[in-house]
Amino acid sequence: MSFGTVCAPGQRYHPAIIAQAAATLAEMYPERMWVALGSGEALNESITGQPWPTKDDRKARLKECADIMRALWAGETITARGHVAVQEARLYVRPDAAPLLIGAAISADTARWVGEWADGMVTVAGPRDTMREVVDAFRETGDGKPMFLQVPLSFARTDEEALSAAMDQWRQVAVEQDKLADLASPEAFDRESADATPADIVTNVRVSSDVERHIAWLHEDAAMGFDRLYVHNVARDHQERFIDAWAEHVLPRFRPA
Repeated sequence: MSFGTVCAPGQRYHPAIIAQAAATLAEMYPERMWVALGSGEALNESITGQPWPTKDDRKARLKECADIMRALWAGETITARGHVAVQEARLYVRPDAAPLLIGAAISADTARWVGEWADGMVTVAGPRDTMREVVDAFRETGDGKPMFLQVPLSFARTDEEALSAAMDQWRQVAVEQDKLADLASPEAFDRESADATPADIVTNVRVSSDVERHIAWLHEDAAMGFDRLYVHNVARDHQERFIDAWAEHVLPRFRPA
């Protein structure tokens, strides 16, 4: 089974350190490790005390970090003085195959840009029309590259419990997309999502106690061309039931014949 991580290099995490850690894991677990890179959110990155860059600057920094990581995995010695500083960086032990470098995107514009340089794309499930826009944009520049999907869902004993858990745990999905990256504290997220309604939540979180309904949604994802589906149950008090249900009912429906 493959495994990977999503991180935002450049402010909180240095790309050379990420490259070294990923290379170590790729050496230990050949052809299983992947790394997804995003431009970051102030909630996580602003703790360093550095000014929070504009979206364009964050994208430029992200691409620069991706180039540094790829160069290190290729065996080059890197010195750079751009959005990040690197001095004579080199990996002395490298894996036979570099990890997949996946670009994270939640908008069509970012997906189109990610397709130009990443080995694939990871995005988040939401309204089906929005997902199609992201997929189509990525295919314009990255056609043939793999696509991963994170699926936020709420699965509980009843629909009412599932909705209550989603409202409690995942209401930030109601925040306007262009604001997400610039909110620097949990309190800011609380303020922006204070007026969230159940309709706002179920637009972006799959809320249902019916495992067959979730299976139907996942088949729709696969039909859109997603190569991997990563499901995330936000109903924290129902994890054992979720794992048992997915093992018994969902995984067998997605295994190759």
